[in-house]
Amino acid sequence: MPPVEAPPSRRGPPALLLLQLLLPPACAFFPNIWSLLAAPGSLTHQDLTEEAALNVTLQLFLEQPPPGRPPLRLEDFLGRTLLADDLFAAYFGPGAPSRRFRAALGEVSRANAAQDFLPTSRNDPDLHFDAERLHQGRTRLVGALRETLAAARTLDHTLARQRLGAALHALQDFYSHSNWVELGEQQPHPHLLWPRQELRSLAQEGDPTCSDCEASSCPENLLGSLLTSGYFGSHPPKPPGKCSHGGHFDQSSSQPPRGGINKDSTSPGFSPHHMLHPQAARLALLASIQAFSLLRGRLGDSGFSRLLDISPASSLSFVLDTTGSMGEEINAAKIQARHIVEQRRRGPMEPAHYVLVPFHDPGFGPVFTTSDPDSFWQQLNEIHALGGGDEPEMCLSALELALLHTPPHSDIFVFTDASPKDAFLTNRVESLTQERRCRVTFLVTEDPSRIQGRARREILSPLRFEPYKAVALASGGEVIFTKDQHIRDVAAIVGDSMAALVTLPLDPPVVVPGRPLVFSVDGLLQRLTVRIHGEINSFCIRNPAGVSQGQEEGVGPLGHTRRFGQFWMVTMNDPPQTGTWEIQVTAEGTAEVRVQAQTSLDFLFHFGIPVEDGPHPGLYPLTQPVAGLQTQLLVEVTGLGSRGSPGGPWPHFSHVVLRGVPEGTELGRVPLEPAGPPERGLFTASLPPTLLSTGPFSLELIGQDGGGQGLHRAAPQPCTVAPVLLELSGPPGFLVPGSKTPLIFRISSFSGPRDLDLSTSVNPGFTLTSNLSRVLLGLNETAWGRLWLGVPGSVAPDSVVMVTVTAVGRGASPVPPTHAFLRLVVLPPAPQDQLTAPPHSPAPAATVTTATSVFCPSTSVTLGRAGGGMVGNPWWGTAGGLLFLLGLALC
Repeated sequence: MPPVEAPPSRRGPPALLLLQLLLPPACAFFPNIWSLLAAPGSLTHQDLTEEAALNVTLQLFLEQPPPGRPPLRLEDFLGRTLLADDLFAAYFGPGAPSRRFRAALGEVSRANAAQDFLPTSRNDPDLHFDAERLHQGRTRLVGALRETLAAARTLDHTLARQRLGAALHALQDFYSHSNWVELGEQQPHPHLLWPRQELRSLAQEGDPTCSDCEASSCPENLLGSLLTSGYFGSHPPKPPGKCSHGGHFDQSSSQPPRGGINKDSTSPGFSPHHMLHPQAARLALLASIQAFSLLRGRLGDSGFSRLLDISPASSLSFVLDTTGSMGEEINAAKIQARHIVEQRRRGPMEPAHYVLVPFHDPGFGPVFTTSDPDSFWQQLNEIHALGGGDEPEMCLSALELALLHTPPHSDIFVFTDASPKDAFLTNRVESLTQERRCRVTFLVTEDPSRIQGRARREILSPLRFEPYKAVALASGGEVIFTKDQHIRDVAAIVGDSMAALVTLPLDPPVVVPGRPLVFSVDGLLQRLTVRIHGEINSFCIRNPAGVSQGQEEGVGPLGHTRRFGQFWMVTMNDPPQTGTWEIQVTAEGTAEVRVQAQTSLDFLFHFGIPVEDGPHPGLYPLTQPVAGLQTQLLVEVTGLGSRGSPGGPWPHFSHVVLRGVPEGTELGRVPLEPAGPPERGLFTASLPPTLLSTGPFSLELIGQDGGGQGLHRAAPQPCTVAPVLLELSGPPGFLVPGSKTPLIFRISSFSGPRDLDLSTSVNPGFTLTSNLSRVLLGLNETAWGRLWLGVPGSVAPDSVVMVTVTAVGRGASPVPPTHAFLRLVVLPPAPQDQLTAPPHSPAPAATVTTATSVFCPSTSVTLGRAGGGMVGNPWWGTAGGLLFLLGLALC
């Protein structure tokens, strides 16, 4: 890729009018709850990141009117807080779900904040523009953006968001940690994102930059007019006459010259230049908008939309058994895919990402990923049932491959008629489904009790499908057994599952003989469906008015019932009556019941642990709770704009119910504390360690709508409490072919002594060695290990590597396995000033892009009040922010 220089300054037709929007005081930036304790009024990395993303998204929407809908009007957003829900409703239509978009922004923001917590990044001055390492900081910033682009172009958007978060953290830190603001600059640095330009007027080794300051607030301690940044801690040590970062956690600030210059917060205890926090945040926000606009120019509008999941639609991901007996199943998958592609083409619910992974025995893959529906259909249409015919197959290996390439918060559908040959992967695949928040549904056309059909090498156990059930349970999916003659009809659930459906919680969650299943319907639900499958004798559905409907096929008083073998689907009349519904089921064996409905009101959840001993106080993000650790639950309600009339009251959410999985035992009720204005839909809760078991549990959100009607939502996937904290950190830069790169992992126990075996895995062709294969941990003890990743010299550029570390308990009472996953990208060696390919570079194969405006770095902007502090917490400010529209000129 040839290097890119900053284009010359040329004024052209304005792409978007430059506006300064000031909101009333009640609509201030949403604060970080931990910042409020330590630094009231401070603004965070997440504020900056998500506000910048929302502004560039609005710009995209204004420049690319939605097909079949009137274009957005800028005046409709004046004087309002910019919210993701409002943007999606205006662009895609009322009720369009923003859940995936907000989840993608959350990935970027948490990766941003993690730079202050990860052991390989928290104290690295190059990643925070500390210690006057400004050239090195820019090199690392540009490298992270290169990785972002490379990962996005290979459609690995999870890795792209992680590297984007790291890049934005460094970019934002520059304006807080350097003296750029103190030098009187009113615009972002013009050469941080365009590295062929020199950074000029830098303080050199012998230049004194700070005077001594005994007070917490140091407004006059800077010397001279050269660009500098503060030193933090003792690595590297602060030379005489140099500035410190400053604040409670900075050991160097007690060494002459005392004090510091950071503008991370509004608190003098943390930030000696606290009085300049708003100005630093303003420039950091503008620089973040520049970075997002640069990525949009390089990726094109379609690529940028995929990077941030700017679509209400889910992806379409198939894992297909291609052995000789699978003709009907493959045809069913083709029919459903064709129906989805044709029905949703060029509409808001057209899938933005397609994944296809075939498997048989002994092979699986390759994985095919694309965002072009025609390419996907062509690839799928070339698959035929050939060879094989015996059981078992390499299903879980193919599913793992699909999980690595399917966007988070997606559904994956597995078509097979065989049990897995690779059942040893069950636990790892379960963990990966929860790490990716993907739901897996197995459509199995062989009844588990059937003993004829395929040729067999051996007599197979009736429990051979248990791995599928375990993966489905961990991911929130299902295993549906059917017959060849019914597979085409049953496969219709593929299309239904992609229609922004939520699964309604049942009480009890499983069928109990003689006890009805109860669920609640509120006024924001539509397209209510009930699916029942198993050895069913009878069932009866009763609405709040007492009207009942049984298992008879056809149209009944409540809706339309269809039966395909032992699978029933009941589609209720719209709108469904609000209130409490019941389902009574009698069955010979296990019966599965699932109630789903379409709605935009849903929720995301995350976990975190308070950290007070790092560079900044905050919440360290966790994929899952850890036994023995005080854990915070963070709930983000999406779709609040669909509450009814715009002036109507906001829904109220009171608590979260935790239930054991699968038995449904209530583990406890945790009250929710609202965080910020109601339109943000953000809540926090503290999860006491005694409430959490080592088994899986589900989350149910309980509340009321504005009219007092109950609101009840269940998280799509259950959670698991990890017995130990296992973390895996990669190198600060990208991988290079032919290199050997060190990786670091640490493992900690907070709930008792642990005797653990450690194992690793990596992509074929790469080598991975470890200095630690077994560890004995006492209570509150931590062990560190090192891995060496060997990158083949022949590896293809832009390859993505997945490294996994697994800890398994030893002894008579082994603890469940714990996994840590790390994704890395391989880039060819390049000059440090090489950032991206030119904006006109062709799109990668099987990817569709559209034309977009090109960002001009010379464009000057003047904005008013801005937000986003650098305290470092990953959680606050999601989906909300002040509206700042960047005026761009076409180059």
